[in-house]
Amino acid sequence: MTFELVASGTFIKQIEELGPKFKKQIVKKIDLIKQNPFRFKAVHSKLYSRVFRVRLSIEGNETRLIYVVLGSKIVLVCLLDRNNEYRDLEHYLSKIQ
Repeated sequence: MTFELVASGTFIKQIEELGPKFKKQIVKKIDLIKQNPFRFKAVHSKLYSRVFRVRLSIEGNETRLIYVVLGSKIVLVCLLDRNNEYRDLEHYLSKIQ
């Protein structure tokens, strides 16, 4: 099955603020997501059933790339700081449609 990749406005803003080294790291992870979006760990959400996260280390911080699989679409939602323990997850998920 072929998936269409869509980035949220929040994700695009967050990526623009990063250096080239970290952008390259994220692009590699996105390539893995495109190959098999179900390969990474699922995250529980009240809004969506197919929410996943990818572990990253950005500027020494544990960060998670959050994405949602909606039918044949993969929506890149945000980069979430792991120190916040997913407190902002539902807020970011509520912004996508």
